[in-house]
Amino acid sequence: MPKQKPELVSIPEQKFFLIKGKGNPNEHEFAEKIGVLYSLAYAVRMMPKQGYTPAGYFEYTVYPLEGIWDLTEEGKKLDTLNKDELLYTIMIRQPDFVTKEIVDRAFEHVEKKKPHPFLNDVRFGTFQDGLSVQILHVGPYDDEPQSFKVMNEFIKNNNLEKTLQHREIYLSDFGKVEPSKLKTVLRYKVKPIE
Repeated sequence: MPKQKPELVSIPEQKFFLIKGKGNPNEHEFAEKIGVLYSLAYAVRMMPKQGYTPAGYFEYTVYPLEGIWDLTEEGKKLDTLNKDELLYTIMIRQPDFVTKEIVDRAFEHVEKKKPHPFLNDVRFGTFQDGLSVQILHVGPYDDEPQSFKVMNEFIKNNNLEKTLQHREIYLSDFGKVEPSKLKTVLRYKVKPIE
């Protein structure tokens, strides 16, 4: 769990259900995409209750939603953020025991129990952020630029440069927690400046 000040960390390879999109995260489509990711994540989590226990399975809490954010070329030219120009990959991490067979079972389960229009857009893959700078942001998402400013200072002062768009890990349920108390991990993948 990061602190409310920037720190340098190394993030190993991790497995995810993920789906890509473009547009405002306040729109209905974004919520639908979150829904299908959680359907798959819970299908894996509940497999023992459905009569199948994967090798290496252990009791765990479903991981939080994560997002990697960028802007379209048009969006990068604007002076202010236009959320309609956002590009995103949202994802939910999966435990190490999850294999292709388990993923296939999860898709079959969701297809039968709760068919979803975005199910075929979901992919299973790995990410390795490696060397990264991260911080815990507490407060509304619209206040994140203040935390990014602190992170950018840290990156500059430590002779680093960003190599990717930023990642967010949503530790709070934004539907249940008031904006001033939302907790979000913000992360930049970085590398030392040669």
